[in-house]
Amino acid sequence: MSYRITWWLVFLVMSAPLVWLIGLAFTGGLGANPIEFITRYLGDWALRSLLVALAATPLKIALGWRWPVRVRRMLGLWAYAYVTLHIANYVGIDQFFDWGAIGTDIVKRNYITVGMANFVIVTLLAATSWNGAIKRMGAKAWKRLHKFVYLAGVLGCFHYFMMVKADTLPPTIHIGILGALLSVRVWHRIRG
Repeated sequence: MSYRITWWLVFLVMSAPLVWLIGLAFTGGLGANPIEFITRYLGDWALRSLLVALAATPLKIALGWRWPVRVRRMLGLWAYAYVTLHIANYVGIDQFFDWGAIGTDIVKRNYITVGMANFVIVTLLAATSWNGAIKRMGAKAWKRLHKFVYLAGVLGCFHYFMMVKADTLPPTIHIGILGALLSVRVWHRIRG
């Protein structure tokens, strides 16, 4: 399959959750608390998208698939798009740009503190994801910075786990997936 076809297929798959959310909004499917539903839905897909992006290299290592690595940048930018929409919904719709209340939330609620710290990390990664940034920063510095994607994955899972009050199974599954992906990389590094 050509790179262009693969790129478009992956683009369509990654945009599907957003299209689905828009469909739910127009059909009254957002439930009794639509603001909370949207915030959680976008947060879920932000973390899932980040894990999909982090799976690119382990898939190459474990299965020899090269195509995920070729679309890894797009996958990471989709993760950033979902994170940004997640934050924008919280800041603009949930809090109505009440910066005092947002600041209080960041200080008082640990899961929001972790989430906002993670947003800073993924913003830096997205802002330097283009080819010109590699040239300007130098390949070594760029690679060092982009290793923070692993911290973003850990903080994303931690944010999710801290936020959940009762059913910890979904965040635990995400943590397990992240652990498996990181284990493949560590195993490969030790072996090779």
